[in-house]
Amino acid sequence: MDYQIIHLPKEQWQGHMIPIEYTTTQYYDVVIDKKPTGFTVNIELKDFDEPVSHFPEEYDFPDRLYQEFWPQACAWGVVDGDKLVAAIETCPEEWSNRLRVTELWVDPAWQKKGVGHALMEVAKEQARLENRRAIMLETQSCNVNAIGFYLHEGFTLMGLDTCCYNNRDLERKEVRIELAWFPKRTALKRENVEIRQERPEEYHAVEAMVRDAFWNKFRQGCDEHLLLHNLRNSEVYLPELSRILLVDGEIAGAICYAKAWVDDGTQKHEVLSFGPLAVAPKWKGCGVGTLLMEETHKLAKEAGYPAIIITGVPTYYPRFGYKPAGEFGLTVDGGKTFPAFMAYELYEGALNGIQGEFHEADVFFDLPKEELEVFDQAFEKKDKLYFPKQW
Repeated sequence: MDYQIIHLPKEQWQGHMIPIEYTTTQYYDVVIDKKPTGFTVNIELKDFDEPVSHFPEEYDFPDRLYQEFWPQACAWGVVDGDKLVAAIETCPEEWSNRLRVTELWVDPAWQKKGVGHALMEVAKEQARLENRRAIMLETQSCNVNAIGFYLHEGFTLMGLDTCCYNNRDLERKEVRIELAWFPKRTALKRENVEIRQERPEEYHAVEAMVRDAFWNKFRQGCDEHLLLHNLRNSEVYLPELSRILLVDGEIAGAICYAKAWVDDGTQKHEVLSFGPLAVAPKWKGCGVGTLLMEETHKLAKEAGYPAIIITGVPTYYPRFGYKPAGEFGLTVDGGKTFPAFMAYELYEGALNGIQGEFHEADVFFDLPKEELEVFDQAFEKKDKLYFPKQW
């Protein structure tokens, strides 16, 4: 069955009811015993005496998209004609850096066709793009099929709420179950990875990794892989400073350096910039970026450059010593500065006497849409999709 997952804009879909209903012959019996030394909790799969069904009409607050108590929610789904047949909604828990799945539903006629799995992959992609530490969701102890699906998707039990829906939830065999999914993250050490220059026969594989790393992150799709392809043929590219990182022969990350300059009105001062800095989705959160930065910072300092100036994620680079470029008297064209515009001195005081407008080569800006579309044909087809953190 062919289908396409699309973004469901809030202005169009807010208030749309999600008709979640199910019939079950089993439940997970939750028994909590208080003992002098604490509590014991037992959860055991049991059979109902007869099938039990649940419908939206029995609840005071039926499931709807974009409810007011999820102010940062974002939803995606499958629309057949003008009918919504599947949907997933997520909302970040900023205080804990987790992502919560607030709705997941597939019309019975569309179940067992991989739609639920595809929707959950959207949530997992969002969690990776936003560097969330976990995905959380709730279901009921009597919704055995849903629990089975979530366990198959890699979720595990995180907690219980025995009076979420009713003060008799334990008796009614409808206890709120909290499940969580965690991205697989293994901290890498320098001695366990290979960091070196890329080889010509690896160019396409590195570009594919860069494409995977940035796909749908800052915009729908990406163009960073084309930037890298063009940068290699530019006179500003510095392969002697650029590096890839491999784990057991697998390309896990790359950082690409280029010459840039600061124009103070009378003189152009040569500095460094880098981009893209890419980490394969599988290896995000494992320290790949840190290892690449540490390695190449040393190379850049040994090469005699004064500083590195970038436009990047302002919540990431300060941990490596990057500071707002405006603090050094640096601006972009037009005398502007902004949080993502940052600078790193390769030695103390390196930017003393280097103030003015920062400039990069045209290769960083000249990426025609038509060229990107042709270039993309050499790679695996991927769907362009909206995510809430895109610029």
